[in-house]
Amino acid sequence: MAASWTFAVARDELSRTTRVESALPELSDGEALLRVDRVGLTANNVTYAVLGDSMRYWEFFPPDRHGLDGRWGLPPLWGFAEVVASTVAEVEVGQRVYGYLPPAGHLVVRPSRMDDTGFRDASAHRAELPSPYNGYRSTVGDPAYRADQEDLLILFRPLFFTSFMLADRIVDNDWYGAQSLVFSSASSKTAYAAAVELRGRGPRLVGLTSPGNLGFTRSLGCYDEVLPYDGIGALDRVPTVYLDLSGAPATRAALREHLGDRLVRDIAVGLTNQIPNADAAGEVFFAPVQMRKRRIDWGRDGLDGRFADAWQRFTDVVGGWLDVQVGAGPAALEHAWLDVLAGRTPPEVGRVVQF
Repeated sequence: MAASWTFAVARDELSRTTRVESALPELSDGEALLRVDRVGLTANNVTYAVLGDSMRYWEFFPPDRHGLDGRWGLPPLWGFAEVVASTVAEVEVGQRVYGYLPPAGHLVVRPSRMDDTGFRDASAHRAELPSPYNGYRSTVGDPAYRADQEDLLILFRPLFFTSFMLADRIVDNDWYGAQSLVFSSASSKTAYAAAVELRGRGPRLVGLTSPGNLGFTRSLGCYDEVLPYDGIGALDRVPTVYLDLSGAPATRAALREHLGDRLVRDIAVGLTNQIPNADAAGEVFFAPVQMRKRRIDWGRDGLDGRFADAWQRFTDVVGGWLDVQVGAGPAALEHAWLDVLAGRTPPEVGRVVQF
């Protein structure tokens, strides 16, 4: 009997992992089976696990569907999968799709709203979850897809979507009247992708990073200035927007002390150090909210077109920055997870796993 596998982490201790094998699931009418082919591991995936309960990320791939109890969680991954069985005429075997995937060999989906761009998973347990995570984009007809850029799409597309929408939100609000934008975790993919999109369009861009990442972050060329965290006192005391991608309380406190009322916006964008610090921020940026606004403003095709244009601008420069390291099989996935979780992956490295 053909078999599949599932990798999971303990919800109360993310460094504790397990891997189980199971038979391939039988399909019911209206379902299709995806074989997970190639995925990426970034700090974004750790964020999904850290916020698994509060933001319902654990609910996308329930452990009981993979032979595990509720003590375990399946951290969502982004990547490519292939349709290997289907009871839905519009979803053909062999179709390759990009989307939200479990750390497992296979995924059963219930395709709905099929069109040339792909389909959505209408499985009952996903009905009330954020809709942007339920789409599976066909590589055919995707304006951002190029076969030779699959690893960049795996590693950057979900992050770049956040970056693109963050940059758009800032521009859409006339930069909040700021003269300076300060990014924490400036060496992170989400931060520097947003900086690439904003570079030269408005206020001065300043990156904050750890001493060990100063050289790399400065080499990117997308920030006007890069400072270590203990250099906050050197920031110009001008109207400033803080984009918090680190969640570090000490950084926020130092900025507030130094800038005072010149800190005009304090926006939590994501977490990379597992400290849920969003409550301390002035506001939280959630990319799907801005995406919904722009779908109304521009229509889906307009949003897709603008995203594809921004993506190509970004990939024109990112190829020279990134060292993609590809592992093979479930054991490589576990190794990559533990490395990213522990912060052992340098900012210039991207982790991809092929199954």
